[in-house]
Amino acid sequence: MTHHRTAPPTVDGGRLLRRVEELGNIGRDPATGGITREGYSPADREARAYVVEEARAAGLTVSVDAAGNIFIRAQPAGAAADRPALLMGSHLDTVVGGGRLDGAYGVLAALEVVQACAEFAAESRYEPMAVAFTNEEGALFPQPFFGASVLSGRLADLPREPLDHNGRSLRGPLALAGGDLYSLGSAVWPAESVAAYLELHIEQGPVLERTGNRIGVVNGITGRTVLTVEIHGMAGHAGTVPMAGRCDALAAASRAVLAVERIASERDLCRVATVGRLVIHPNSPNTIADRVRLTVDLRDTVASRMDKAETALRQELRNVARQTGAEIEVVARTHSGPVSTNADLRALIEESCLKLGVPYESLPSGAGHDAQVVADIAPVAMIFVPSIGGASHVPHEDTDPADLVVGAEVLLHTALTAAGVRTTR
Repeated sequence: MTHHRTAPPTVDGGRLLRRVEELGNIGRDPATGGITREGYSPADREARAYVVEEARAAGLTVSVDAAGNIFIRAQPAGAAADRPALLMGSHLDTVVGGGRLDGAYGVLAALEVVQACAEFAAESRYEPMAVAFTNEEGALFPQPFFGASVLSGRLADLPREPLDHNGRSLRGPLALAGGDLYSLGSAVWPAESVAAYLELHIEQGPVLERTGNRIGVVNGITGRTVLTVEIHGMAGHAGTVPMAGRCDALAAASRAVLAVERIASERDLCRVATVGRLVIHPNSPNTIADRVRLTVDLRDTVASRMDKAETALRQELRNVARQTGAEIEVVARTHSGPVSTNADLRALIEESCLKLGVPYESLPSGAGHDAQVVADIAPVAMIFVPSIGGASHVPHEDTDPADLVVGAEVLLHTALTAAGVRTTR
């Protein structure tokens, strides 16, 4: 049961840090400390259940849409949305062997803000609401930003039957998460239903730590194009097939990997280009590979450069196919364009920092985030806290606990102003 306070809402730092610690144990590898909660995996479902339980124990209402997105609000179950939502949140899924804060911190801080507002006798112009978007990383199912894409109405950009890296359908795993692949239209939010979206996140880079500022006010978010590429060659005995007669899929893939690197490092067509996943078949030490599937990640803050980089890469892949005799096909593509954050929301974040006496700076995000997709239907803003050593997507990803609390306080103060919260005393 929620107990209303008359004093202005505040962040319960101990509660927030406890939740960060507990959630960080889900999917953890005891040997490495890395966390693996791929979207729609059993560990991801366990993390979702933890957040739902914490929200309900706090007297908050939880719902899950057809995309598997989790929404947390103070209104009673079944209550109609009588005003636009001020959405806050991030995601719970991780990369393989990642850290405990990427995404999860933003969800737990948003939960803390909604809980603090619910404990405060207040009225507001917009309804504060926390969201945990599904499959932001695309680690298992290569459709990153899936939940945010559905909410924002990007259904045409999604495959009709999304498959994971092993060719298995999303339908079953999504149902286990409370969603419904064939009812995604019901999860689309009209633009007028979202007043704004705020996302608190670790920086995942070294800038704030180097400058000594405790908050980053994000001015723009990089664009990202992810291609899934399949290369088909011909299997054979590693000892008996002459070199001149081979069609080695892995040898062709190695050329493709180097071509991806050249796109950014030598040709400067985009800011960064990465091959982060290779699946080799049959993956046997004495057999020539007949099939390789790999992912290509292209990023830049300028949309035209991203387009040129993708066009150039596709031509490079055609060249590799011609040179090696392998068949090369781009079997999946997801894209999120670069976006600028909302100037008015940035000003509110800076105002919150000044009130709290927290040093801040403006900076871009080199990583992609759900916010850039939600920007299709609402103004968005992002708040960064420092990453120790600039490390992320690795087991030693970390942020000073005091900075985690400060970030949540900045989010709370920004949300109170943005939502137009006022006391009912």
